[in-house]
Amino acid sequence: MSQPSLGEERMLIDGNLRPASSGATFTTLNPATEEVLGVVADGGPDDMGAAIAAARRAFDATDWSTNLSLRVSCLRQLQAAFGRHADEVRALTVAEAGSPVSFTHSAQLDEPVASLGWVADLAEHYEWERDLGNASPLGIPSHRWVRREATGVVGAITPWNVPHQINLAKLGPALAAGNTLVLKPAPDTPWCATVLGRLIVEETDIPAGVVNVVSSSDHGLGEMLATDPRVDQVTFTGSTATGRRVMAAAAPTLKKVFLELGGKSAFVVLDDADFRGAVGTAAFTVVTHAGQGCAITTRLVVPRAQFDEATALAAATLRKLPAGDPTDPGIICGPLISERQRARVEGYLTLAVDEGGTIVCGGGRPADLPRGYFIEPTLIVGLPNSSRVAQEEIFGPVLVLLPHDGDDDAVAIANDSPYGLSGSVWSGDRQRALSVANRIRTGTIGVNGGVWYSPDVPFGGYKQSGIGREMGVAGFEEYLQTKSLAEPA
Repeated sequence: MSQPSLGEERMLIDGNLRPASSGATFTTLNPATEEVLGVVADGGPDDMGAAIAAARRAFDATDWSTNLSLRVSCLRQLQAAFGRHADEVRALTVAEAGSPVSFTHSAQLDEPVASLGWVADLAEHYEWERDLGNASPLGIPSHRWVRREATGVVGAITPWNVPHQINLAKLGPALAAGNTLVLKPAPDTPWCATVLGRLIVEETDIPAGVVNVVSSSDHGLGEMLATDPRVDQVTFTGSTATGRRVMAAAAPTLKKVFLELGGKSAFVVLDDADFRGAVGTAAFTVVTHAGQGCAITTRLVVPRAQFDEATALAAATLRKLPAGDPTDPGIICGPLISERQRARVEGYLTLAVDEGGTIVCGGGRPADLPRGYFIEPTLIVGLPNSSRVAQEEIFGPVLVLLPHDGDDDAVAIANDSPYGLSGSVWSGDRQRALSVANRIRTGTIGVNGGVWYSPDVPFGGYKQSGIGREMGVAGFEEYLQTKSLAEPA
């Protein structure tokens, strides 16, 4: 794999790649080496205000929201631009996000880029108006129809774990629907967003102000998107705690809010399942990208009679999947994003022991990786589902093994969580598996290894895992308003 060229240091505001108004910059690091990759513009309130003003003008004073053919063309141009720069962006993503290079060929890069084409096709063939026919409400013969229109200015606040996936899952549908957008990316992966701005300026016909990218070291700068009355909708992906703050900040202006938040998903194995395959899959899943995924199944729930067998199988699999250099195609567990995140995970490992749990394997920093923010793939047993380690999102390569006493108990354990984002059920009987899956209160769930992730499949959660859906037709319609019209019949 080629080495990353210098990332884009400038933010995008009103069609121009520019430094922060203050001239300030901040560094971006390689989490696998702890080395500084470079710097990026450190935007402040003035920059965010300018970006919001540009997006407002572009929506109100141009034909972007009504020019469907232009929007479709621009999205396809952006997809093609990513294709031309695939090697450069792939190397940058591995270096800045610490993503295993193997993961960039799926959800970390290639599939999000492909989703731009899918949403362009959807917009091109979408039923923007639906005729409701004639009726006589209040005794007045009338012809009625429903029209779908863009919401307006969208503020998008995104995390660092899968930056292209989430940036493009917000940008693509928002633009296809006719909105303009201000993107505030996480400070940990700013280049993954600013390179998007550069491709837009240099290789698409997206008009000035339609997309703005404001990089900043200030996590709180995104709050302006939630509070500013010029912003019509805010979409946020990240922790549930931050999601609550975004929702509260947006309340005074009653803007639309879409939240994709945390998870503590259960991988349920029934007593007639392919046990070795199920447990091995659960262990493999939890170390993917060092467990830094909100939909990863981090609670493995197995029959009590097979608990010891599951412990041995899971530990054996985790030991075969060590943390390592993300540029190595054979590695699936790279570093955590930062020293702060590693300290957080280590805090939970200490808590696991304090709560009475046993660390079967892992539990520390790999001895052969003195640099980089690595944590060993870890298996924890001996904790009840009520423990904090089994209830709270850790965001690391940590699997908690829990016993169940039959299907009803397994469902109860899976549902005994403040979250409801994803899950998995394995059984030798398809109908039995579906019966359990249908009783688990979660937004996505795989059955016997089925994979739901795709541009056409809605993604989102129940309970404290969020509000609304991303991707699919449902995700596209998150960025639309509904207008009902009538005229004399």
